[in-house]
Amino acid sequence: MTKLGSPELSIEFFPPRDEEGRDRLVENVAVKLAALGPEFFSVTYGAGGSTRDGTRQTVLALQSSGQEAVPHLSMGADDQTAVHSLLDDYRSNNIRRIVALRGDQPSGIGSYKFNNAQALIEVIRQHSGDYFDLIVAAYPEIHPDAKSASSDMDFFQAKVAAGASRAVTQYFYNVDAYEDFLNRCMQKGVSIPIVPGIMPITDFQSLTRFSDKAGAEIPRWLRHRLAELADDPEGTRALGVEFVTGLCERLLQLGVPGFHFYSLNRWGATTQICSALGFAARD
Repeated sequence: MTKLGSPELSIEFFPPRDEEGRDRLVENVAVKLAALGPEFFSVTYGAGGSTRDGTRQTVLALQSSGQEAVPHLSMGADDQTAVHSLLDDYRSNNIRRIVALRGDQPSGIGSYKFNNAQALIEVIRQHSGDYFDLIVAAYPEIHPDAKSASSDMDFFQAKVAAGASRAVTQYFYNVDAYEDFLNRCMQKGVSIPIVPGIMPITDFQSLTRFSDKAGAEIPRWLRHRLAELADDPEGTRALGVEFVTGLCERLLQLGVPGFHFYSLNRWGATTQICSALGFAARD
């Protein structure tokens, strides 16, 4: 078992569609994952605020169950009054962190009140001061909408300057991409903690679909091995756990500040990987 030093763990959920699903997430999945000692659970925010209420309800349900919960908040069609109201609501419920994102752009909406994460961060800081710890996204393999690697770094640097206090990366399967991103941040004088985002591998078709959309590269050899196991769920899962555990072990050698797991509202693979890394053994 890998022995951990100071790296922290956080785990991401998406808001279930109904109360039954929310109860199942909070009372079953979150309880199992809480045994790993995560610093917090975060909850995503649908395109254009499409899951605004579901995100809020899930965050408050997790918080009420004794877990540290962190809402995502992204740009959308809301005006500043609506955003301020949501910020005040989170503050009144002792929420201390927010993941501030541009978010996925919804179809059918031609204009935005906050057209990037930097603008959203500025609104949050202007309204709430330094109350919230603001977490932003980082893209070691370059944001799929970026014009160039340098322009993508400029956007990231602007988010940090606007008031971000830490970052979580898009998932990746190439440690060199993360290390290169850290080096480029150092050259730009960006020194906030940059936590690698980790996506467990459990289904080849879903992984391919997510990765093509997100611009996350699946190494050619891994893609071929997973394709051969497409009709073998147990084999896919075993390979995925082995590979992602090894990925995390290499990241630990770089001294990462933690791991942020994209759980997809499941507990099995995340638990196996984290247990192998020693999280379950922590105090």
